[in-house]
Amino acid sequence: MIQRLAIFLGSRDGSEPRFAEQAYDVGAQLATRGIELVYGGGGSGLMGRLSQGVLDGGGRVYGVIPRFMVEREWGRLHEPGVQMHVVDTMHERKAMMTERAEAFLTLPGGLGTLEELFEVWTWQTLSLHSKPVGLLNTDGFWDPLVDTLRRLADNGFMDRSTVDGLVVGADLDAALAGLDAQVR
Repeated sequence: MIQRLAIFLGSRDGSEPRFAEQAYDVGAQLATRGIELVYGGGGSGLMGRLSQGVLDGGGRVYGVIPRFMVEREWGRLHEPGVQMHVVDTMHERKAMMTERAEAFLTLPGGLGTLEELFEVWTWQTLSLHSKPVGLLNTDGFWDPLVDTLRRLADNGFMDRSTVDGLVVGADLDAALAGLDAQVR
């Protein structure tokens, strides 16, 4: 059973209110299940909603934020229940999150979210870690990405087993079950 889950997601709310609702709900469910949130430390957008859901549910939040984001006041530095670490670079941020987490789950987000997903997934395929990586695919949000990944494999640019190893869950229960099944 996963006890520390890193979640990558948007620093904006997105255009659909359901994204913000889902982020908060995922946070609340993590707290109920006793799963510590490991995340990028942001206080706005989906990141803020996710962490607020954990805090409101009495859960634990472990954030890692680069100094330049602190200087822009983007983080949740002094909130009760948040253990925040300030690092110098984005790379250090991802490395610390990878070290702390037992698995990774991606919710809706933008370029930064995709970059985080692809970096930890690439590290997994290079055997730099063996932690599972997944997508929370509510309402098929990630279907176009999954289709693109399958096309890459079909055209010989990656192994199909790499694509098939990515956990894709339609809801949090399915995503966590898939991640739990791959924890070594």
